[in-house]
Amino acid sequence: MSSSNHKNNLMKKIQNAEAMIGVIGLGYVGLPLALAYAEKNFQVLGFDVDTNKIKALKSGTSYISHIDAGNVKQVVQSGKLSATTDFSRLGEPDAIIICVPTPLTPQLDPDMSYIVKTTGQIRNCLRAGQLIVLESTTYPGTTEELVRNMLEQTGLKCGRDFYLAFSPEREDPGNKNFYTTTIPKVVGGVNKDSGDLAQTLYEKAIQQAVRVGNARTAEAVKLTENIFRAVNIAMVNELKIIYEKMDIDIWEVLDAASTKPFGFMRFNPGPGWGGHCIPLDPFYLTWKARECGIDTKFIELAGEVNRLMPGYIIGKLQQALNEKGKSIKGSKLMILGLAYKKDINDTRETPAFPIMSKLRAMGAKLSYHDPFVAELKRTRQWPEALVLKCQKLTEKTIADKDAIIIITDHTPVDYKLVARHARLIIDSRGVYKKQMKNLVKA
Repeated sequence: MSSSNHKNNLMKKIQNAEAMIGVIGLGYVGLPLALAYAEKNFQVLGFDVDTNKIKALKSGTSYISHIDAGNVKQVVQSGKLSATTDFSRLGEPDAIIICVPTPLTPQLDPDMSYIVKTTGQIRNCLRAGQLIVLESTTYPGTTEELVRNMLEQTGLKCGRDFYLAFSPEREDPGNKNFYTTTIPKVVGGVNKDSGDLAQTLYEKAIQQAVRVGNARTAEAVKLTENIFRAVNIAMVNELKIIYEKMDIDIWEVLDAASTKPFGFMRFNPGPGWGGHCIPLDPFYLTWKARECGIDTKFIELAGEVNRLMPGYIIGKLQQALNEKGKSIKGSKLMILGLAYKKDINDTRETPAFPIMSKLRAMGAKLSYHDPFVAELKRTRQWPEALVLKCQKLTEKTIADKDAIIIITDHTPVDYKLVARHARLIIDSRGVYKKQMKNLVKA
């Protein structure tokens, strides 16, 4: 079959919602995307290595707090969404969307192992007429160089036999104003036919597809968005430290500055940075830039400032305890909020973990409360052999602690109860606007 026939047949299938959509990686990016297509009457086959996720989906339940279990149950019972750990079925979908993690190594180099492994699994099943779209954040050139080269090892040619594009994920878990289907989707193909097919695919489930010239440009768009955020978060964190020395309240400054209707965009300080995007994505460009002999000074400085913030929080705690004649060693400390942002259960790259690790090493007795995280188990991001369960927030549990450290400002938390009964509060999120005797703004 000719290249034009492959494209025309796949285009027709997509336009008529007759194409099967495969989604690899059913986490915070992949699951809502799979639901979006299933709700548009596409047949969706999800792939994941986590058997617990597959079991949950087959039973029609949600394992992500902000995703409604009712929606999951509806599309599963309708037969539009199914899930499997069997990657030998990757030849079945007409379009495959890759949503796997892209972490960093301890040396802050890209860890491409998930993309390489997934691409290898697709390569084993690749057939003519398939569209492959990478959504995982990565350095410019990954789709065209790494993924394309691996897939063409089959003898099939990109743009003739199969199609390849990049479309960066733009999920913001827990955001009630913007979600998968309403956030514009940037799309860039390795070639024109690939871009045409990918654009059509996303327009069937997403309100707006923003077409760019190629996959490299689409890869750069994602990095640019998150580098912008990383640099500005670092700037406001540094201002917080400076203003504290000048006896100026950063939160009052930001509230006043935000009244300017132009030329100012608010970023809030905090205990560092978190989530899968901001602490990781900028360093994909840093790594690639080194290949070009370019130093990314702003990016690296932003990383340095943000990584210093957990130590700053601990320093404020240490000083406050010293004033009460106590040391961190032996103190009973409660971390209020484990998730990297408010009102979700996602703990990826949360600043709570480095803070807790350091406090534990200093001899503190740790507990935590997070209404969205029932248990803290040993993982790659929390390698400590310390398993904790969420402690209830009561008058007794609060008063029993030497200090409460607010890391994440979850909405359901009763902050008035905390204020009334806590001996000491270290507030890194600006929860309390008025000064109190037991409050330290950090």
